[in-house]
Amino acid sequence: MTEYEVLCEGLPEECGVFGVYAPGDDVARIAFFGLFALQHRGQESAGIAVADGKTVRVHKRMGLVAQVFDEEILSALKGHIAIGHTRYSTTGSSNIANAQPFMEFHRGMPFALGHNGNLVNALELRQELERLGFRFEGTSDSEIIAKLIASYDELDFERAVIAAMKRLEGAFSLVILSVDKLFAVRDPYGVRPLVIGKLNGSHWVIASETCALNPVGAVYVRDVEPGEMVIVDDKGLHIVRWSEVVKPSLCIFEFVYLARPDSHLYGQNVHMVRRRMGQILAREHPVDADIVIPVPDTGTPAALGYAEASGIPYAEGFIKNRYIHRTFIQPSQRQRELGVRIKLTPLREVLEGKRVVVVEDSIVRGTTTRNIVRMLREAGAKEIHVRISSPPYRFPCFYGIDTAARSELIAAQLDVEEIRRYIGADSLGYLSIEGLLEAVGCPAGWFCSACFDGRYPIPIPQHLRLSKHLFEEEELISVGVPSGANL
Repeated sequence: MTEYEVLCEGLPEECGVFGVYAPGDDVARIAFFGLFALQHRGQESAGIAVADGKTVRVHKRMGLVAQVFDEEILSALKGHIAIGHTRYSTTGSSNIANAQPFMEFHRGMPFALGHNGNLVNALELRQELERLGFRFEGTSDSEIIAKLIASYDELDFERAVIAAMKRLEGAFSLVILSVDKLFAVRDPYGVRPLVIGKLNGSHWVIASETCALNPVGAVYVRDVEPGEMVIVDDKGLHIVRWSEVVKPSLCIFEFVYLARPDSHLYGQNVHMVRRRMGQILAREHPVDADIVIPVPDTGTPAALGYAEASGIPYAEGFIKNRYIHRTFIQPSQRQRELGVRIKLTPLREVLEGKRVVVVEDSIVRGTTTRNIVRMLREAGAKEIHVRISSPPYRFPCFYGIDTAARSELIAAQLDVEEIRRYIGADSLGYLSIEGLLEAVGCPAGWFCSACFDGRYPIPIPQHLRLSKHLFEEEELISVGVPSGANL
């Protein structure tokens, strides 16, 4: 279990990417505020790269955006192009060697790259690059993408990027800068979001979510479409279609949990979609109760919707400690249990003697939900009815969310009644997949919903061993150390 999952039963975030082309403006500071708005997508490390027409400078460290950058650092990052990245690790462990953006050289000229997603052919590509003589500092699949671009030194940079993209299998939304251009690339399935914004009438912004546009004064223009590459230079913005769309497959969990509530996906406001999830959940799983409470913060919109549709009063049953860092709790079993209590404090005055509907976005392993139910009982709740604003999470994600195996997913092992007994609730209800699609308001064919139904839009190699520590394991095997050894 990751450190974040210790504190929250919901799935870990992915990464956030940001890019800006704005000659004459303070691009490093713009990137900083853009990343700050995307902090929810990754809290392990942050970095910014800038280009000034001649060179590329990169600053990155472990920690939150506000911890990594200060006034002195931002002032030193001079240029007219910047990209930024805030990381949650999916392939490659959490350390500075895997922090982004990655800097590489193509034909002797520097470039930098930031990536949101996960490759399913990372091992194959890394082995190929190692045979060509490339050495890796870290274990991230994002470093593989950067070195793959660098390997096409017979091509100009734009063609090298396209050639590399055609070799990638999996989910990738990328921002890339050379010394004089900004690039943005999205995979042919469009698994991870990526949007274009306009700044001050003539400058351009790229971001993982629309929520990063307003804080920097940019206005939404459109999404980067699946299979597109955006190029921004002194001549303006250009679109290159490097691949045909295979099947639009935006991760539906962006709506459930990953995206910030004020973002828009497919033209839909995420907060309002989550509210409709709660309304439909109330229709699908009604119950007699006294109050509806959320597990803050991701359960709040759905709890509001459930209360609206059911007529049961909404209440705040938990107070959330908002000052917990990811590294605060280490993943021992005892500390996992303590982690929930440190994060959430039940309000006895609200809960005592009440029949409570508690709304959460998902149940992954079940341990945190069980602890929440226990805390509510200790606070005097008379009945506890758990409602989940998504379908049962039964299958691992291979495209950028850290669920490594079906054996770790409670809904893959137990039916709903068995899960109810495990968490100790009086009743348990999940939103149906049909209800989720109704709430989103888009056709089922527009999404990847493999975590719910096991239908993976991008083929998964039979030999794939999905792990954050994939390449660390390979290195151990290569020197004769058994995988899983206690080092």
